[in-house]
Amino acid sequence: MSFEGIVAYLVFFATLAGIYAILTLGLNIQWGFTGLFNIGIAGFFALGAYTSAILTSVPHPSLLGGFGLPLTIGFFAAGLVSGIAALIIGIPTLRLREDYLAIASIGIAETIRFIFLNERWLANGTRGIAGIPQPLRDTFGPYYDYAYLALVFGMIAVFYVLIERAVRSPWGRALQAIREDEVVARASGKDTFRLKLEALIFGSIVMGFAGSLYTHFIAFIGPQAFEPMLGTFIIWVMLIVGGSGNNKGAIIGTFVVWAIWSMTEFATDLLPSALAARSAPVRFILIGFLLIAVLLWRPSGIAGRTRAAYGGESH
Repeated sequence: MSFEGIVAYLVFFATLAGIYAILTLGLNIQWGFTGLFNIGIAGFFALGAYTSAILTSVPHPSLLGGFGLPLTIGFFAAGLVSGIAALIIGIPTLRLREDYLAIASIGIAETIRFIFLNERWLANGTRGIAGIPQPLRDTFGPYYDYAYLALVFGMIAVFYVLIERAVRSPWGRALQAIREDEVVARASGKDTFRLKLEALIFGSIVMGFAGSLYTHFIAFIGPQAFEPMLGTFIIWVMLIVGGSGNNKGAIIGTFVVWAIWSMTEFATDLLPSALAARSAPVRFILIGFLLIAVLLWRPSGIAGRTRAAYGGESH
């Protein structure tokens, strides 16, 4: 591979890893700081991606949309729709036991994926939506990939600062009190239902933004990108490896896991032809071994778990 090819691959790798880092930051708000067991990440990711694609794409005779709206509107609409979905899920489930949110979130995520998979009038079914606009391409031309990488890293910085400020505020300390012991937090006068609902919505909005960034980078979107393994499982691995409840750890874990995931793609290409069809399960097995190794080496993740609500950190 030439030097230019290596650089192009690294830019592509870093951009996708950055988008997944935003997803992981969204999950960190919900699970890392509040203890909400959301296993429907792929649903919020898909809602953000499809919303932005539909609103910003050019007219197409067989698809919903064709509104041709600016990219900025696509971004904010993606976050808004994902936040509304979180509100709808959270209202009936967050007053119940923790596992109800897990059941509802994965059920809604799969429902969303199958709607986009089967309703061809909505998003062209399995063929997906192609030709999604990339507005920065006309502006930056051959430097588009670098410009988009800068945009993604800029969004990581924005969300990192926003989340850090939020979790260090009284609101964030209340979330962490719920994470540690919800009964005690409720006895202290905290409206735990409202706080959990706000955390669920905030994290889902962040996931919706990540979906919008993804669809405009790839310029194509199909339901295959939002299967539970790639849209949910790997995000959980990234957060656990980096350190649940630690925003720096969430970002570090994302890049570590995505690097290993990418390297396993090259490794499975070397498998004999008889095993080539089984390359995907092999990659997930390797990720599983990584997760076990990290849990044995650093049970709280690479960066440890922050306990800002109690004035310190634990590693």
